Amino acid sequence: MWHRGGVRILIVEDEAALAEAVARGLRREGMAVDIALDGDEGHEKASVTRYDVVVLDRDLPGMHGDQLCREIVASGALTRVLMLTASDAVADRVEGLSLGADDYLAKPFAFPELVARVRALARRATPVTPPVLVAGDVELDPARRTVTRAGRPVELTRKEFGVLEVLLAARGSVVSSEELLERVWDENADPFTTTVRVTVMTLRKKLGDPGVIDTVVGSGYRVPAPAGEPGV
Repeated sequence: MWHRGGVRILIVEDEAALAEAVARGLRREGMAVDIALDGDEGHEKASVTRYDVVVLDRDLPGMHGDQLCREIVASGALTRVLMLTASDAVADRVEGLSLGADDYLAKPFAFPELVARVRALARRATPVTPPVLVAGDVELDPARRTVTRAGRPVELTRKEFGVLEVLLAARGSVVSSEELLERVWDENADPFTTTVRVTVMTLRKKLGDPGVIDTVVGSGYRVPAPAGEPGV
């Protein structure tokens, strides 16, 4: 089960400097980003991890970007594909979209445009959720990136915000530490660290009393479902 929350992106690009630059920029936007430097690595990562968006260079060593796009589409996943190419010819755009890509962007591109397109695709890659997530007197607005409790603003770091968003979107379901790592951090996060536990601890302090986040021993964390909604 995949919960709405932090956006998970895979960049498949053989120009390492470009891939790293794009990844840094998207991470500053609060997204979790993984990188693959050839088509085979991209195929492997896309096969084992559910990404919201794959930013896919068309001309790749190993598995060609066209074939990787076909594989992603054929898998039936909700993952959206933003195809990158050095050509902005209409015929190339049409061909890329005919392969199943959801959007197409020619190099060089303006980074703000890339961010806007990735965000638009990410919204399409996840089930529709209420514009504002609510649990008791806690409200989280994903679009405005704001959190309030009893009407008062709560200042959170990007990771704290991402954890709370995933927990609220789960609607009472238990979310494991491993899933929080996957949705809010990225593949570079060490699963054996106390990163999630520490982040939840600081999040609880900022939200104050009475406590909002429950620990389910041996399973993970949850925020009780809003009144009238059954928990899972």
